Amino acid sequence: MDREIPALMGVSKAILDNVIFVHQDESNWPLQDPSTLKKKFDDIFSATRYTKALEVIKKLQKDQAQEIKTFRLKLENLQTLKDQAYRLRDSIAQDQEKSDALKAQMEDLKTNIQAVENKIRRTETSIMELRRLQEQISTKATARSTYLTLQQQQYAVLSEENEDTDKELREWQTTFEEKIAILDTKIGKLEREMNDEYTKISLLSETINDSTRQIGKLQAEADAHVSVKHERDSAIRKIFNKHNLGPIPDAPFTNDIAANLTYRTKARLLNLEDDLQEKKKSNETQLEFLWGRYLKVNARYSEVDGQIQSKKESKMGVLRRMKDKETERDAADMELSKHNLARIDERDRHLQIEVEKRTIALGERDYDLIISQKRPEIYALDHKIKALHREKDNITTDADDRAKLELKKDELEKCKKKLKKIYDEHKDKFRSVLKGRLPYEKDVKKEITRAFGFVDAEYNDLNSKSMEAEQQLKLAQMKISAARSNLSKLQKDLDAKRNHLNSKLQPITKVSVDINTYPKILKDAMDDRDKQSSTYNYAKGMRQMYEPFEKVARQQHKCPCCDRAFTPDEEDLFVKKQRTTGTSTAERLNVLAIELSNAEDFFNQLDNLRVVYDEYVKLGKETIPLAEKDLEQLLADESEKAQIFEDLVSALAQVKMDRDGVEVLLHPVDTMNRHVQEIHELEPQVKDLEYKLDSRGQGVKSVEDIQLELNSVQRAR
Repeated sequence: MDREIPALMGVSKAILDNVIFVHQDESNWPLQDPSTLKKKFDDIFSATRYTKALEVIKKLQKDQAQEIKTFRLKLENLQTLKDQAYRLRDSIAQDQEKSDALKAQMEDLKTNIQAVENKIRRTETSIMELRRLQEQISTKATARSTYLTLQQQQYAVLSEENEDTDKELREWQTTFEEKIAILDTKIGKLEREMNDEYTKISLLSETINDSTRQIGKLQAEADAHVSVKHERDSAIRKIFNKHNLGPIPDAPFTNDIAANLTYRTKARLLNLEDDLQEKKKSNETQLEFLWGRYLKVNARYSEVDGQIQSKKESKMGVLRRMKDKETERDAADMELSKHNLARIDERDRHLQIEVEKRTIALGERDYDLIISQKRPEIYALDHKIKALHREKDNITTDADDRAKLELKKDELEKCKKKLKKIYDEHKDKFRSVLKGRLPYEKDVKKEITRAFGFVDAEYNDLNSKSMEAEQQLKLAQMKISAARSNLSKLQKDLDAKRNHLNSKLQPITKVSVDINTYPKILKDAMDDRDKQSSTYNYAKGMRQMYEPFEKVARQQHKCPCCDRAFTPDEEDLFVKKQRTTGTSTAERLNVLAIELSNAEDFFNQLDNLRVVYDEYVKLGKETIPLAEKDLEQLLADESEKAQIFEDLVSALAQVKMDRDGVEVLLHPVDTMNRHVQEIHELEPQVKDLEYKLDSRGQGVKSVEDIQLELNSVQRAR
């Protein structure tokens, strides 16, 4: 009826209660306090919805102003970025033009460099050819001078001048060269046979050494095998004696006996393992059973312990109540002891006398008429009391909903205050993280989570890149260390080879020489050896040629060269001359052989150092420069990687600061999101309870107001 009557009359409930059906005692409500008066006028004129509309409009105006401010900041930022983009575009265009010009210039320079390099290569080729020709000229000049000197020496050695024709001399030369070739062939054959014999000797020596080592190795293995067999027999005997596996034969055991005993041991071990598995299964079953018993006992213990704790708590509550009652009793005793009982009795007597006087006065007055006059009023008051009781009962019926509504409102207000407090505390941080934007309270969780996702992904990416760059840097440093170690090793090898060559060259040459002059010394030694060899071969050939002349002259009495007959005096003179020449030739041949041997020894000693010198030159001119070039390249690579790593570390530190700044906001944002969800859950509940109570018509008076009115009416009755 409270809902239907205002609707049927066409006026609001506030107008009915405060204007049309207002009670006479309450007609002075315009004189009440301003807050109550404003509330009544708002109810009469329905100004509440306009007030709420104004609040909503103000809030929207504030939010729109904030958004306009945010968009202005964004616009300024975008304008700045746009200007920077235009400047960068102009700079890129200028740089591109410069780059194109520099590329064209580089192409021209490359063409010029290529032409100059080709010219240099041709010049170097010409210079090398000239040097080669000069070397050949010097070599040929040296050979020519050598041959001239040799010719002069040989011509001076001749006791008499040969008057044979050139044709005869060429024939002798051809015959002599054929003999020399045959002898060289025999010498080469004998040298090859000698080398083959030396090779066979070395192979046989190696075979003997390998066989000796193999014999020693086999002997050691045989001794080790015997030792292992003794250890095996001892171990088998110990196992059988320790575990009582049965009798065993006397040592040493044969392989069959050892295999049989081992089989018996393995069989016994398998039986023991089977027994062990059975024991394990039995123990596991028993353990599962005991564990089940333990769980049951533990559950029963927990239940009994909970009962004991509850009994203890109940006992503590009873003891507390006993102490409270004792305290109350003592307080009552103290209060009672403060009163004067005699005075109370005296006052009681006076009151009794007053009651007797009033009873006499009551009997003298006519109250029946007064009572009959008051009965209609009492009836009206009874009716009003019943109405108030019914209204109170209705409100009491809705007391749970009202209490629930008050609780929900208080909880809703607390959530809003907490949400606003957290939002105000972290507003600046939200704006800093979101680049000037300040989202609504309900969108903070989504925005901050998205920002943290971006920053966290960037941090993880930079962290992985920095770790990879650190690994690359460490690898480059390891390569540099290895390259430096290799370069130091090569330098030491170079110094060692230099010292070795110096130590060998000085005893050979008998003078202090520079290692760089080794090729010249070797070439001079080779030329001297060739010269001595040629002189020796020539003298040896001449001696072999002149030896049969004396025999031919004595037997045939003619010249061996021209077949001219000798007179006895000419024959004697020719033989004497041949003997003198043979004697001097033999002495000279011995001297030349010694000189040739010395020259060959000197050359062989120097030639033995050629491998070391070649390695020394290769180290100094190829290997070490290449290693230094590699080291320089590795150092440049390491510097570049170190710079990359430092840049990544700096960027990672900056991103980590940003990430930590966002991560700190995650907990407050979660709290805000929880409050927002609670507000979303509480607002519909509050609206439902308000609508429910308003529909019952219980929105005018409270329980306290009805109780005050009921007390007033009961006092009047």
